[in-house]
Amino acid sequence: MRFYIYLFWFAGLSIHSHAQTPFASKQIPELESLPDRTQELQRLIDESEGNLILKAGIYRISASLCFPLQQKQSTIIRAPHGPVTLVMDGPGPALKITGSHEGTASPKTFDYPTWNERMPMIEGIEIIGNHPKADGIALVRCVQPSITRVAIRWCRHGIRLVERNRNVVISDCHLYENSGAGLYLDDVNLHQINVSNSHISYNRAGGIVVKDGNVRNLHITGCDLEGNMPADDTPTAAANILLDVSGFPNDKTRSIAEVAITGCTIQHSSNYSGPSYESLAPGGANIRIFGKEIWPIDSVTITGNVISDTSVLIDINTATDIAINGNTFFAPNPDFLHATNCKRLNLGGNTFNPRQFNRPGRLVFKECEASIISNCTFHALGEENGAISLSRCNNMILSDNIISQGKSGLLIEKSKNITVRNWSVSGIPEGELIRQDSESIVNR
Repeated sequence: MRFYIYLFWFAGLSIHSHAQTPFASKQIPELESLPDRTQELQRLIDESEGNLILKAGIYRISASLCFPLQQKQSTIIRAPHGPVTLVMDGPGPALKITGSHEGTASPKTFDYPTWNERMPMIEGIEIIGNHPKADGIALVRCVQPSITRVAIRWCRHGIRLVERNRNVVISDCHLYENSGAGLYLDDVNLHQINVSNSHISYNRAGGIVVKDGNVRNLHITGCDLEGNMPADDTPTAAANILLDVSGFPNDKTRSIAEVAITGCTIQHSSNYSGPSYESLAPGGANIRIFGKEIWPIDSVTITGNVISDTSVLIDINTATDIAINGNTFFAPNPDFLHATNCKRLNLGGNTFNPRQFNRPGRLVFKECEASIISNCTFHALGEENGAISLSRCNNMILSDNIISQGKSGLLIEKSKNITVRNWSVSGIPEGELIRQDSESIVNR
């Protein structure tokens, strides 16, 4: 048995402490001599009733540029005349847009003046941080906000959604090397958000992080999510994609459901090129789901992704109705999948292969029920004591799978009503396909 020490979050998202000289001052040696443009830019915003059209150049600011929509009009933040860099040299978000919507996405819940605030847009700019508590963008009570072709790096959080938002579009963005999360849904009431065609990489506390709140209809499509965890030996619970409502175990109002993760590459950081398991970001995951008994995370689809190179590639705890289909998994360090206290987990049509690595590549199911594992291929899994392990599980079907060139097969302990049928087996030691204890009931 292998154990990892996880660091759990308290209220808000905890950032692993690490000494860091702001990178912006290194990239822009003359930064300290640049004038503080905060008041000038805020005056332009106020005079234009909420818009900011920037000429090409570098703008140093020390406080948030605020765009209060106040049921008057929407806002446009744009750089049509050439490259623009905002350097946030103070705490808080460089850009903060605040609307007034208190309803849902249903037309019946809108106050008509709120439609004047529709679709605030941020496009074509770069934001870099020069302060440990600098954030990129914050959205509060916005309707149809669109963020596109924006690069944010060296901040704390890249994009932070708080309180309430509806119908958010984030596309073609680069959220890179921030000390917190790339995209942070911070205890937000948010239905309908599309995140697409973006690179979200090397953010130390997670790539796309959903903490608490009431979140539905989150679509993550066509993105590259890479190395969103510590790039050192700090133990972590960070993930490239994290869905977590465990912070309020007795609160039904905080829940996450209806999530689609499709067509992405999701990988790093671990130890891609070496043999050691205790290397970078021990405990890190590509996709991590933390539910709670009173309201498990449910209705999540993970389909058509390439997933590799973290301590555990997918880690699910207390969730229902999770479909993991048609993905390619490789380079586990050491494990492919951990599923604990899950119901109606559907694992189908996936490939599991450490590829050029000698890795255990375990799939571990604990206290799961009413689930199916079918039409998968398991190749060269190096675990000698149950590459696919079921413990205290009930009513599980494992059918029509291929397992080849591994050191062991199924280990079934303290489990009931387990059906194993139609497996194609080659290169597995004789008698090792199914190992079960005396308490387990296995139908073959």
